[in-house]
Amino acid sequence: MACSQCWENPPALDAAGGGGRVLVDFGGQQAYVAGSADSKAAVLLVCDAFGFEAPNLRKIADRVALSGYFVVVPDFIHRDPYQPDNPNNPGMWVQAHNPLEAFEEAKPIIAALKDKGVSTIGAAGYCWGAKVVAELAKAHEIQAAVMLHPSFVTVDDIKEVKCPIAILGAEIDKTSPPELVKQFEQQHHVHVDPGWHAAVGNDDDYPKFGKSMAATGSLRFGPVDDGKLRLDIFELAGEMTNIPC
Repeated sequence: MACSQCWENPPALDAAGGGGRVLVDFGGQQAYVAGSADSKAAVLLVCDAFGFEAPNLRKIADRVALSGYFVVVPDFIHRDPYQPDNPNNPGMWVQAHNPLEAFEEAKPIIAALKDKGVSTIGAAGYCWGAKVVAELAKAHEIQAAVMLHPSFVTVDDIKEVKCPIAILGAEIDKTSPPELVKQFEQQHHVHVDPGWHAAVGNDDDYPKFGKSMAATGSLRFGPVDDGKLRLDIFELAGEMTNIPC
C-alpha cells in the first residue's frame, strides 16, 4: 500500500457478504471462513488495507474453497479499514497497522488450524497483506505462499523464505516493479513466466503454475497432491480487491 493508486477506488464493504460465514473467534481473531471445516488443507487469505469485508476478497475466498480447501480470512486490521476521506491517511493508517503485528496474530490462527486436524497450510496476501505472508514464509509457518503486488517486502525477506513462493507484480507497478521482482527471483532457484510473476522454490517442491497476470492478479489453489500444496496462478478478471498500481 505504498503508492497512491492503492488507496483509490475503495470497495463498498459488506459485513454480510460472501457465501461463507463470519466467526467471532478463530485463533483469537474474527474471521470470514469458507469451505469444509473437515478439510485437511487450508488457506490463510490476508487482506489489504480495506480489510476482510471487501466483497471481491470474499469472492476469492469462496472460489478457493470450491477446490476443497478450508479458507480463513482474518480481520487483521480489526474493523479499521483505510478511510480515503481522512486527511491524515495513508501515513496514519500505515503507522497504526504494522504487518508484523498481524504476523504474530496469524500464529494462533495457524495453531488453531492444526488443532482441528489441518496438515497442509498455504497463505496468500494482497499488498499490505503480502508482508504478513512473507513473514509466515520466513518463519516456516506455512507450506506455500503467494504474494500479489507486495508492499513492504524486501530482498532480504525473500532470502529468508522457507517454502515455495509465488510473487506477482504488474508490469506497471510502482511498489513491486519488474526490477524488484527480478531481484526477488535471483535469491532462489526460480522458474519464471513472462507475466512478471516469479515462482520461488526447489525442483522437488515447486508448485504447478498456470497463467500469470500482468495487470490484475488473483489466485487459485488446486488439488492437494501427495500431501503437498499445489498452487495455480491464473486470471480471475475483475475479482481483485485492488488492481496493482
